[in-house]
Amino acid sequence: MRNALGAAVRHEWALDPDFLTVNHGSFGATPLAVLAEQERWRKRMEAQPTRFFSQAAVPAIRDAAAVLGRFVGAAGEDVVFVPNATTGCNAVLRSLRFEPDDEILYASHIYNAVRNTVIHVAAGTAAKMVVAEIPYPQPDNATILRNVERAITPRTKSAVFDHITSPSGLVLPIAEMIGLCHAAGVPVLVDGAHGPGQVPLDLPKLGADWYVGNCHKWLSAPKGSGFLYARADRRVGLHPVTISHGYGDGFTAEFDWTGTVDPTAYLAVPAAIAFFERLGGTALMERNRRLVAEAAGLVAGRLGTEVGGPFEMTGSMAMVRLPLGLKSELAESNKVRQALRNAGADSPVHPVADGLWLRLSAYAYNELGDYERLANLLPEVLKRV
Repeated sequence: MRNALGAAVRHEWALDPDFLTVNHGSFGATPLAVLAEQERWRKRMEAQPTRFFSQAAVPAIRDAAAVLGRFVGAAGEDVVFVPNATTGCNAVLRSLRFEPDDEILYASHIYNAVRNTVIHVAAGTAAKMVVAEIPYPQPDNATILRNVERAITPRTKSAVFDHITSPSGLVLPIAEMIGLCHAAGVPVLVDGAHGPGQVPLDLPKLGADWYVGNCHKWLSAPKGSGFLYARADRRVGLHPVTISHGYGDGFTAEFDWTGTVDPTAYLAVPAAIAFFERLGGTALMERNRRLVAEAAGLVAGRLGTEVGGPFEMTGSMAMVRLPLGLKSELAESNKVRQALRNAGADSPVHPVADGLWLRLSAYAYNELGDYERLANLLPEVLKRV
């Protein structure tokens, strides 16, 4: 691993030096070297588009999938690319068949786009939505597992759980949650949008029936690069959101070609993985974890509030309660976030439980001074709100 990260490597990205970026979690940030690799593929594509799409594209996608597969502990044929984790969740949930009164189980901190997908699927089939509550703040694994187990019934047809919750940044006890569901015969879709690059992954060992992830977040691949892993026995009847020429020809054939798109974000994923490993790989994940925990403690101490989750449930994101008498509503959180942007800083604000919470991210280009700067900005920003 490099001895110096933080400001010492910030030149590897095209980040605005005058804007405080402590929000890698929303969209990631793609390094210049990875953008150059994407551009290399794009030039090859545009040099002769017909030749590229008819001869080179699918084999290149399979090669990139093999590299990604190794990174997540799987075989290349277990993995297909999708534009983002939400698309992957849609592909799985909309391929499943539900009967009236079947139950779809999810945890309360589900990503809103995936919740909307569950609502859509349930509405079209008269299936029921069942929620396992995640207590907040100060959640604990034992309570989460107990709530999941209690929510499973003989009518539970499938479950969808975040690996790392988007609004609250909690690393859930996902292997144990999967185990509880499997013991009851319930298949599990894991929304791992934040998983790759934030926590180590071995998908076959994890045991999920389906796992979707983003490469453009914590792996810093180009925007629009996600993947879907499906266990071999869970691929029958699984189709992409867009049905195209590969229909009926198998898992990879259906997903690798859904029509003419720019696949260069997918093809640059191996370069993103190589860049991630150059910065430390698993050591970088642990460094980010410790940095964000220290940063959250610093900001919470300055505000006189609290950090939302324990260190053992922390990845590269952490939440700090804001000392505001505002309602725990999206409209109120948006006011605070806009005030932060106006002050030259980007950090999401989420309404969770009974309060508004600031979500911090830590990545390779961040250092403790960034959060000192944020802590200095916050009192004036909050005063304006």
